[in-house]
Amino acid sequence: RFFVNFPSAKQYFSQFKHMEDPLEMERSLQLRKHARRVMGAINTVVENLNDSEKVSSVLALVGKAHALKHKVEPIYFKKLTGVMLEVIAEEYANDFTPEVHGAWTKMKTLIYTHVTAAYKEVGWAQ
Repeated sequence: RFFVNFPSAKQYFSQFKHMEDPLEMERSLQLRKHARRVMGAINTVVENLNDSEKVSSVLALVGKAHALKHKVEPIYFKKLTGVMLEVIAEEYANDFTPEVHGAWTKMKTLIYTHVTAAYKEVGWAQ
């Protein structure tokens, strides 16, 4: 859904930037591998919410890699976490209470805040 909603994000992925068919993207092994890494990082953050140093460390690594190596504009983190929130709300509609929504909104803000701090730390310039 992220790439359907924000096709410009595909420019950062040489393996599938020319794919137009969402089903083809879904079947892409490279995309699936990247999605697992993303969800693994988010899982690490969730598991360590009481360890602010670990959370900062994980998200700083993600931010620095995406700023320096991949040259991804930081706004895409806000867009991605927004899409993730939409999908979670749809997939778990019966369990997605206002409290759960609030918790995921805080997580979305936490991720974006830490990642963009890492971008600033490395002197990100578009």
